[in-house]
Amino acid sequence: MTPVLLLAAEKESAQVTDWAARIGWVVGLALFVALVYWLMREGWKWRGTLQGDLPELPVTPDDPGAATLTLSGRYHGSTTAGQWLDRIVAHGLGTRSRAELTLTDAGLDVVRPGASDFFVPAAALREARLDKGIAGKVLTEGGLLVVTWSHGDRLIDSGFRSDHAAEHNEWVEAINSMIEKNTREGAER
Repeated sequence: MTPVLLLAAEKESAQVTDWAARIGWVVGLALFVALVYWLMREGWKWRGTLQGDLPELPVTPDDPGAATLTLSGRYHGSTTAGQWLDRIVAHGLGTRSRAELTLTDAGLDVVRPGASDFFVPAAALREARLDKGIAGKVLTEGGLLVVTWSHGDRLIDSGFRSDHAAEHNEWVEAINSMIEKNTREGAER
């Protein structure tokens, strides 16, 4: 054997992994992630406490009337009107979920499997528009149907995205027509 090969065969490999240090880092990282999650959860609960003055959400009337429009899609959350990052979490309004919307002469019925359903009476509707973002969800321009409504002494923006985005324009027109009709009828009384 040549001396070079003999030297290479006699060398021992250095220990590649320091298991104690690796386990320490993994445990430390897991504790950090748990702490961040706990702080986020406490912040969410604190925000709900601050919004505790928000009245209970209206429930769907027994006979809401015939459906003008229906929509299947996602509910992305509600915010204080005009402040697209000020999420409202009280009464489950901050929970993103699937949603089935039904517009009737009585108002807007929002059915959310796995989350609290709510109803927006026609008299509480203020505006419908297309927008690009709400409460941390940003889409393309006009990719979100935002409905502004009053509840208690607050104006609330609720964001929805249809499974078929082409339906959004029809919803904006229908809701805004309903608001104009109700305003005219209220002025005539």
